[in-house]
Amino acid sequence: MIRAAHIRKSFGALEVLRGVSLDVSRGEVVSVVGASGAGKTTLLQILGTLSRLDAGQLLVDGVDVAKLGDRALSRFRNERIGFVFQFHHLLAEFTALENVCIPGYIGGRPRAEVERRAAELLAMMGLTARRDHKPGQLSGGEQQRVAIARALVNSPAVLLADEPSGNLDSRNRDEIHRLFFDLRERLGQTTVIVTHDEGLAAMADRRIVMSDGMIV
Repeated sequence: MIRAAHIRKSFGALEVLRGVSLDVSRGEVVSVVGASGAGKTTLLQILGTLSRLDAGQLLVDGVDVAKLGDRALSRFRNERIGFVFQFHHLLAEFTALENVCIPGYIGGRPRAEVERRAAELLAMMGLTARRDHKPGQLSGGEQQRVAIARALVNSPAVLLADEPSGNLDSRNRDEIHRLFFDLRERLGQTTVIVTHDEGLAAMADRRIVMSDGMIV
């Protein structure tokens, strides 16, 4: 599902990624760990096409993303990649259901289809009774589950998560951790998770360790 070969990325004179190569199979859950500054988040941003690589090659779901222009890349990102961050970034003025629908609306999919898919995902998250609540009326764990549903509404090829449980208490953290593996069982979801949580990292099919811009 992901093939990254010899990825390099610099910011000015600072080389953040120094020839990273990584393959991720369809349906695999991979964790990426390492000290702060190791290059984990930069790698995730490149895998998610939020940042362009300086050198190397990146194929996501068989597409050489470096060859896509800006408009095509934005469409590819919307349709094929889902993002979950440490902070949920839900829009306060919209309900849970409306927040989940947003990527589908941006992608130009039929409204009824998007809303049906969003309702299905919220049900999968155990949030049917909360679908008409706004983020301020939801707990931290519920907000993050809404954010995960939003990331999945376009049925992405890859789900990328950056410290997805870093802002949660222990009970909600454990629920979010289990959820990623439930998604693999239910949807066959391919997932890459950057985390400092060793418990979550150990649950993954593979635990990738980064140091000084390289996989060690």
